[in-house]
Amino acid sequence: MSICRILGVPFSNISPDEAIDKVISCLDGRGKSMIFTPNPEMVMEARKNKEFMEILNSSTMNVPDGIGIVYASRLTSSPIKERVAGYDMLLGVFERIKDTDKTVYFFGSAPGIADRAKKAIEERFEGIKIVGTANGYFDAEREKEIIAEINSLKPDLLLVGIGFPKQEKWIYNNIKRLNVRVAVGVGGSFDGWCGNVPRAPKFFIKHNMEWFYRLIKQPSRIGRMMQLPLFMLVVIRSRIFGR
Repeated sequence: MSICRILGVPFSNISPDEAIDKVISCLDGRGKSMIFTPNPEMVMEARKNKEFMEILNSSTMNVPDGIGIVYASRLTSSPIKERVAGYDMLLGVFERIKDTDKTVYFFGSAPGIADRAKKAIEERFEGIKIVGTANGYFDAEREKEIIAEINSLKPDLLLVGIGFPKQEKWIYNNIKRLNVRVAVGVGGSFDGWCGNVPRAPKFFIKHNMEWFYRLIKQPSRIGRMMQLPLFMLVVIRSRIFGR
């Protein structure tokens, strides 16, 4: 598995199917794995946040979740094969582990969302074993309770959706004391799986225009969307000037 490094962040140069295979391999392994799904906005955050950069560099696998990452990789010596959407990668993992003894825990999003996502995924993937949920609103005391529950249930796969860089930092800071095989930062996937935030139509997904669909549906995202052209300019500058 080759690595493509973009502005200091290492990405696994893999296809979606290879990414799913890697997650399954980690689930079957003996160690603990952290899997993250950086997009251009996360890379830009890592450039100014040393701690976040170190966390992304310590992961087992970073998948290129954003077409901007794929475009930027074409300016390197190891262009990435294709985008690997974390949302779809995990659906592929669910398909592979249903009717097995592998278990999952959902942690994150607003109250009720993880429960609804659990129900939706259980209906879609009959035989999947989601052993628990917790919402992403917690103080120090509640965090201890969540960790205790996760450790008592010992899920193989822990999905954490509390937004970046908080979710990656949380996984990194707690992975050693969690009874899990694999922890993945999933952003807003729970909202998508339960239908709270509808996925873009297939046309937009096929043509790598999910970002445009989200902008149409939520014009308030324009500030965040402006990170993409800025990201590309920084990548080009880095390519030309080496910094």
